[in-house]
Parts: sequence; structure tokens; C-alpha cells
Amino acid sequence: MELDKRGADLLFQVLTEREERASVAIASNDAFSGWTRTFTEPRLCAAIVDRLTFGGNIIETGTDSYRLAHTTAAHR
Repeated sequence: MELDKRGADLLFQVLTEREERASVAIASNDAFSGWTRTFTEPRLCAAIVDRLTFGGNIIETGTDSYRLAHTTAAHR
């Protein structure tokens, strides 16, 4: 899903205002390297990733999607 420039700017603003004041949880099926498809402005994408990862904890749960496997099996 591509986020337009205005939406990406607003998200960056929210993350900046919450930085060091409150927790933020983000879930993504994509690695950070794939976020450039969502945040098409490279500098803004890098800034968002920087805000999220500075002093944060990254929890990787794997790459297998239960929903995708369930849907694929149901269609067979």
C-alpha cells in the first residue's frame, strides 16, 4: 500500500511528537527495506524508520502468515 506524501508527513509528525514521551507499536509484514514501497519519499522513509528504531525494541515474529496460509488452503 502506498501512502501519499501528506499521509506520510502526518505520520512522521505524530511519531516526532510522541518521541520519548509515549510508546508506539507498529506491526508490519514488510522488512524496513520494503517500506520504500509505502513511503515513496526516500528521505522521509528513512526518517520514519529512524524515529521508530531509536531506543526501541524490534520483535521479529517470522515471515509466515497464518492468514495467507489459511486462505490459500481454503481455496484448494
